[in-house]
Amino acid sequence: MEHRALVFSAWVLGLCICASSFASAAIVEHTFHVKNLTVNKLCRNQVITAVNGSLPGQTLRVHEGDTLVVHVFNKSPYNLSIHWHGIFQYLSGWADGPEFATQCPIRPGLSYTYKFNVTGQEGTLWWHAHVGWLRATVYGALIIRPRSGHSFPFPKPHREIPIVLGEWWNANVIDVENQALATGASPNLSDAYTMNGHPGKLYPCSSNDTFRLKVVHGKTYLLRIINAALNNQLFFKIANHNITVVAVDAAYTNPYATDVVLVAPGQTTDVLLTADQAPARYYMAASAYHSVAGVPFPNTTTTGILAYSETTPSTPIMPILPAFNDTPTAHRFSSNITALVSSRFWTPVPRQVDERMFITIGLGLSACDLPVCQGPFGLKFAASMNNASFQFPTQLSMLEAFFRDVGGVYTADFPDNPPLQFDYTNSSNSFNRALLNTTKSTKVKKLKFNSTVEVVLQNTALIGIENHPIHLHGFNFYVLAQGFGNYNPSIDSRKFNFVNPHERNTIGVPVGGWAVIRFRANNPGVWLMHCHLDVHLPWGLATAFVVENGPTLATTLPPPPPDFPKC
Repeated sequence: MEHRALVFSAWVLGLCICASSFASAAIVEHTFHVKNLTVNKLCRNQVITAVNGSLPGQTLRVHEGDTLVVHVFNKSPYNLSIHWHGIFQYLSGWADGPEFATQCPIRPGLSYTYKFNVTGQEGTLWWHAHVGWLRATVYGALIIRPRSGHSFPFPKPHREIPIVLGEWWNANVIDVENQALATGASPNLSDAYTMNGHPGKLYPCSSNDTFRLKVVHGKTYLLRIINAALNNQLFFKIANHNITVVAVDAAYTNPYATDVVLVAPGQTTDVLLTADQAPARYYMAASAYHSVAGVPFPNTTTTGILAYSETTPSTPIMPILPAFNDTPTAHRFSSNITALVSSRFWTPVPRQVDERMFITIGLGLSACDLPVCQGPFGLKFAASMNNASFQFPTQLSMLEAFFRDVGGVYTADFPDNPPLQFDYTNSSNSFNRALLNTTKSTKVKKLKFNSTVEVVLQNTALIGIENHPIHLHGFNFYVLAQGFGNYNPSIDSRKFNFVNPHERNTIGVPVGGWAVIRFRANNPGVWLMHCHLDVHLPWGLATAFVVENGPTLATTLPPPPPDFPKC
């Protein structure tokens, strides 16, 4: 009798705990109407694809533990899918979004409802289209605040402000992409960078198209910086102000004081800004970090105006931004970020490794299947990982093939090592014809559920030496170490940080260098790992991890929702 009473009491206590947990969570529901929108920028009208008539699209705000439901109606002339960049999507891979990886696209005139739980992460993420170059204008912030009863691991700021950095073309971006693919050449450069959709006063016809932020002297603000640009890493700086980094990619960090931030496409950085300078107007500015020598890039600057409430109109003070090729500043910023191990969701680095991979990343060439190809040697530009240039399927998504055990959609033979060892970062190999050619395939790497995976990402000098931002879907990873040159395991493994390595979902692999990441494959499904420069993804700089189901129903991917898009 006493035993039954104890069991009943424990059951009631568990029920109360569950009820308390659910009481602090909510269902947050939104509707996206995606259609054409005519906007005027840089002295001309341009038709773009946008969500709910705005650029950027609306900021989604949830608390950790909430369920987010987004009804997407595709009223545009293009296929569409939405990726929730950085969301773990545990057992909800059907909602991850990349076209033909986890879903077939939402065809024009159709709709799909994304529904997923936001658990185990707090901070700044974002959402964007994951079909071609549509994400140039289809994007917005996704803010995850602590659930009820929890708080930031830093003093509560006076206000929270998303700073979404983007990229703008005076053209239809789909046409820009298609022209490049049709010629095998590089795409046309963008015409401007933007800050919260505004180019800023340094561009033509943009004096009134400038983001403005009013601050009160002595108050502290949380700036949630997102790089939504397609093809450029960006330095961000505020004139005469220091800032303190407190999180990256929705993972808390030890406070890091700096006067400049580097954000690669796909990355987010949360910084605290204290308005402690003389009341005046100051420019917030962002310009490119461009690491590949001799290749044109948009060498312009987007600006916003930070104005103290007590000041009168005056010419804003301009910050001195790093030079476009200032790799030491870029590396110093990226390598000085460490994790706040006392934060709520931090877990120690798994020390036993089950899978080790060495993956070369870079450009290359593929056979010309066009009347004329404008790449080097009359071939087409391509990109690859371990010399496998990724090609997405077109008839069925890889996730559905995984779930239904359908063959012929992908092959599980992505190599753990490159097929040929060479001096990867030696620029004398940049146009070595013996190393440049690659072929298209849909090769993936299969992983056992809950296995620990360590990946060395090694940049190469092929075609050009540059910093590549690599994004992993479905997981955060620990950044154990990064450096320049060819990775040397006997020397560089001694640099591994097992104490407080920061976590990310997107890492800028140093120009002419390497990075070592580690993650636990505890999420069944199909998860892309790809370069987040949109010029390189269509060229094939990607692969995917297929994580097997776990041993229980609670670790098994459930069926797709009833309205899942059909191919």
